[in-house]
Amino acid sequence: MSETMVSLGQAVLDSQPFSVLLGARLTAFAPGQVELVVPLRAELLQQHGFVHGGVLSYAADNALTFAGGSALGKPVVTAGFTINYLKPAQGERLIARAAIVVAGKRQAVCRCDVFAATGPDEYLCAVAQGTIMMMGAGDADA
Repeated sequence: MSETMVSLGQAVLDSQPFSVLLGARLTAFAPGQVELVVPLRAELLQQHGFVHGGVLSYAADNALTFAGGSALGKPVVTAGFTINYLKPAQGERLIARAAIVVAGKRQAVCRCDVFAATGPDEYLCAVAQGTIMMMGAGDADA
């Protein structure tokens, strides 16, 4: 793991107001792979006491984008992703671990496993796959 990459990635997260609101942290970041952690609190739960699907999607989306961006350079955006919820998520934190499946010149396909964790125990609660694309000139105006 590159401490420099973690620091640079965390600076990107810290520039995203929504990531700051959720308290997201990068705990590992190396070329082609990332680990993103979201601490859980009552405000992030749905009516049955499970982590809201939007929070799981956020974790997967950002982890996918960091993994893809590490191969493509910056700036990048998510072109699309799918997520499958496997088990209701409960615990102290979410851990999203993403890695590149294949990267080309302008896009990368990545996979992400999202775990719910309490202490050292974790279980798989969602899986996602997405396409990450480099932004082109003028994309920020769209």
